[in-house]
Amino acid sequence: MTVETTAVLKNVSKQVGNRKIIDGLDLSVQKGEILGLLGPNGAGKTTTIRMMVGLISITEGDVSIHGKSITKQFEQAIQHVGAIVENPEMYKFLTGYQNLIHYARMSHGITKERINEVIQLVGLQNRIHDKVKKYSLGMRQRLGVAQALLHQPSLLILDEPTNGLDPAGIRELRDYLRQLVEKKGLSVIVSSHLLSEMELMCDRVAIIQEGKLIDVRHIKTNESVQQYIVEVDDVEKAKQAIEQLEQEMNLEMRKEHIVIDMEKEHVPAVVQTLVQHHIDIYSIIPATKTLEDQFLEVTGGKEIV
Repeated sequence: MTVETTAVLKNVSKQVGNRKIIDGLDLSVQKGEILGLLGPNGAGKTTTIRMMVGLISITEGDVSIHGKSITKQFEQAIQHVGAIVENPEMYKFLTGYQNLIHYARMSHGITKERINEVIQLVGLQNRIHDKVKKYSLGMRQRLGVAQALLHQPSLLILDEPTNGLDPAGIRELRDYLRQLVEKKGLSVIVSSHLLSEMELMCDRVAIIQEGKLIDVRHIKTNESVQQYIVEVDDVEKAKQAIEQLEQEMNLEMRKEHIVIDMEKEHVPAVVQTLVQHHIDIYSIIPATKTLEDQFLEVTGGKEIV
């Protein structure tokens, strides 16, 4: 199955004076996914986003959006993009609706029906006629997303969107972005230095360190083989019993448990075998590497912040 690509960064670099802030980034964004740009403060996340939306020039390389070059075909490329870089800037003395009307005038063909549609989409219909100065930070973020979606882009770019949000606001934004991806087929790029949020929010994470792309990791995986931790009363006896099974699996014996690499379908057979051999089972837990584990692995143990 061919994966449709929304945006491609090819050998993108940014140099200021003698310093290379971004060094040869190669990255693609697939249709209908949330891609995270993860890295410590100063890694180059915002600089990358600013180049993608044309706010600063690209020293080398290029960014293409739906096959259109940001450097050579800017207007044709940027029409597919909605973005919030750093903080959503709104006129606080106006209502949310008046702000959207104002921004709608900057693009062609945005109707009142479309404005009402994005208001419903971000869940602001009950507060849209309040002045923005009365909005919480989470509501301002949602209004900013609504503004970015007015012209129906296929790529939404959000720079540190969870900054300043409380846990409820972060979860609200996360759920909303997932709905956009699943219902509207949008591609979303989110930058952050918060490992836990990126793990919950993203499909893939691009790890950036000192302006270089270190690795790209899948968060949601469909791999059939998974690692399980099996805690039993007699580890040696359990290992011998499991090794008699015909299914292909790798075992590693620890002090109080066994680590088994196997398919999910083989778990019942393992349980049945242990019971038949009168081995007490205390727990069987899927063991997955957290994003923090993966980050420390690929960055050589360097901290995120």
